[in-house]
Amino acid sequence: MAALGWLTPRRRSATARSVLAGEASAEAARKTTEVSDEVSAGVSTDVPGEKPVFPVHGDTKAAAFFDLDNTVMQGAALFHYGRGLHKRKFFQTRDLARFAWQQAWFRLAGFEDPDHMQDVRESALSIVKGHRVAELMSIGEEIYDEYMAERIWPGTRALAQAHLDAGQKVWLVTAAPVEIATVIARRLGLTGALGTVAESVDGVYTGKLVGEPLHGPAKAEAVRALASVQGLDLSRCAAYSDSHNDIPMLSLVGHPYAINPDSKLRKHARNLDWRLRDYRTGRKAAKVGIPAAAGVGAVAGGTAAAIALHRKRR
Repeated sequence: MAALGWLTPRRRSATARSVLAGEASAEAARKTTEVSDEVSAGVSTDVPGEKPVFPVHGDTKAAAFFDLDNTVMQGAALFHYGRGLHKRKFFQTRDLARFAWQQAWFRLAGFEDPDHMQDVRESALSIVKGHRVAELMSIGEEIYDEYMAERIWPGTRALAQAHLDAGQKVWLVTAAPVEIATVIARRLGLTGALGTVAESVDGVYTGKLVGEPLHGPAKAEAVRALASVQGLDLSRCAAYSDSHNDIPMLSLVGHPYAINPDSKLRKHARNLDWRLRDYRTGRKAAKVGIPAAAGVGAVAGGTAAAIALHRKRR
């Protein structure tokens, strides 16, 4: 931590939490690698969509890192997971509406307000506190089939498959809980997932996080930590994301891709001559970035309120 000495105490604390979150996520991912490898070996390669001109077949020093929300899957995994938990009476409709509002405001505002991010964090943790990890993992399997499977982007899935076909490991890197991220990765036949790590004691969630949500700089720290453990050469690795918040992660690797990019990432990618892929058809809806075809009134109401407030503050 000596290298952090030049930072202000507040910045130093935030950086330390990012490092802690990244290392915790990498450790959780490492523990699931062996199981994920067994699953990946039997995955079909018959996936529609385009493939990149690389990866180099047999390059074991390379791997691919994919953001999840709006990169691999339409919408936010955490929101779809929340819908599934709401259906199972984990919380009330008013809580779902509040969560939809938080998601919509975050995407529309285009910046991270610390107080707002804290509210989102506490809302999610309060839902799982006291529940068993195994219970949430089992429910996650059901929720994937109910809400997520049909929202996987075929084009991005094909990009991931190209890395698998070349004998490389493919990881999801997401702010979603590592448990649900691991379920998604396994169902897609990927190697594993780096996600937000919630503290648990004796298999029961405490309502606290290890570090902070795996978002922005924390994602880069997780990728860096995993690469170190697995002996990867980041200059030969690839990373894929839709969000400018993931520029730290994209900048780590030699092959960054902007997938369904937001306006800031699109501009940044063009300036640096990064590869771009856009699988969306409704560009206006994509700019808003809320879960596509969510089908619940809470999302519509939350989004409308967010738009109204956004316009009022302009």
